Amino acid sequence: MTSVAVVGSGPNGLAAAVTLARAGVRVRVYEAEATIGGGARTMELTEPGFRHDWGSAVHPMALASPFFREFGLAERVRFAVPEASYAQAMHGRSAIAWRSLDRTAAELGTDGRAWRRLFEPLVRHREKLVRTALSPMIPPRHPLLAARLGLRVLEHGTGFGRRRFTDAAAPALLAGVAAHASGPMPSLGSAATGLVLAALAHGEGWVIPIGGSQAIVDALAADLVANGGSIETGARVRSVGELGDADAVVLDVALSALPGLVSDMLPDSAAGALRRYANAGTRPGNGLCKVDFALSDPVPWSDERLRSAGTVHLGDSAREVWHAERRVTQGTFPERAYVLLSQPSLFDSSRAPAGRHTVWAYTHVPHGSAMDATEQITARIEEFAPGFRSAVLASTVTTAVELERGDANLVGGDIGSGLLTLRTMLARPVLAPRPWRTPVPGVYLGSSSAVPGPGVHGMAGHQAAQTLLRDLTRR
Repeated sequence: MTSVAVVGSGPNGLAAAVTLARAGVRVRVYEAEATIGGGARTMELTEPGFRHDWGSAVHPMALASPFFREFGLAERVRFAVPEASYAQAMHGRSAIAWRSLDRTAAELGTDGRAWRRLFEPLVRHREKLVRTALSPMIPPRHPLLAARLGLRVLEHGTGFGRRRFTDAAAPALLAGVAAHASGPMPSLGSAATGLVLAALAHGEGWVIPIGGSQAIVDALAADLVANGGSIETGARVRSVGELGDADAVVLDVALSALPGLVSDMLPDSAAGALRRYANAGTRPGNGLCKVDFALSDPVPWSDERLRSAGTVHLGDSAREVWHAERRVTQGTFPERAYVLLSQPSLFDSSRAPAGRHTVWAYTHVPHGSAMDATEQITARIEEFAPGFRSAVLASTVTTAVELERGDANLVGGDIGSGLLTLRTMLARPVLAPRPWRTPVPGVYLGSSSAVPGPGVHGMAGHQAAQTLLRDLTRR
């Protein structure tokens, strides 16, 4: 029986392990931290009984990912599907992206027809859209749809897309969702991210796992063990050479960690190829500072419709969001920051004691910043929800530096594994049909540093494992 070691137990690492174990491979997962999950862990971070997601909290890809569909995630984990996928908190009447495209278009008034023209084809073909977005671009899985998406990315990534609209609400909705990419705006990378996420918002919806993101991790781990695999926690791997008789290795690690893990087993003739592969990534992305709140009451939004949204973006206009993200990319913190907020306890009563609530919020900060943005985030929420401060029972901050300390893959607090650019949309980390195959024989990269990039979808690990299985068959 072939033996494979997987380094890292985030969703990608576990997806690789599950794929291999189901194929009859003997798999052992090594996790440096005391608990599995990487950026998808759930913990009591503020007060006893308040359960917070340490990393990701809302999962646009969970029900759309081809791997999770094949895995049967929807049958293994219960999900709440908010009526509104996301919203843009604005002074006066906020903008809301309902799961219903019709309802969203109707509320956008004069811009409703333009919103529908933009998203109706993407929503109708969203399964093909997802397969295209989560696969290498060489060759594209669905060329015509890829071309259609590419034209929209060019339009909105250059800022010209705002000319589609006459009012402020629709551009603000697009800017808020595009800012998930964390980088200068407008840009091709942020536009691509925003368009795909917004299309999913009108399809399967942005779901919230009951019990926290840990429920996804636990389902993957249970399947792995049921198929003969094993997991070792507290096992920090410093060199692939430590992994004994493993026939191959899948690394769910940041690209920058790759050379150090394989340098002692690399022939001199391959050193140049490895250096080119490891340096192929883009420049580091922005960091983020996250604050978890325990509340006595729900967030007191001025616009009560925001309680229907699983995710709320705080920023009064598209231009304000663009300005904030440009300032962060330039290395300074803006006066009016973009804040992303979720209140899972509105949809999942297991997150807090009866009558209490949890809030998960973050803002972008310069890469590697040790800044504590608790006051800035609190003030920003208070701006759109007067009285929020008085509802706070406790809060816990996780700075960009502390994010990396808790998960080595989040280098400098960057949850996107580098700035998302046109180059990294096409080549991540290299332009190839099988970019998960590293220059080191038997070593595969199955992390967010490889296609298709960040997000809880498991596809990087799954496709790395499929590449490994193909190579074993050929051998």
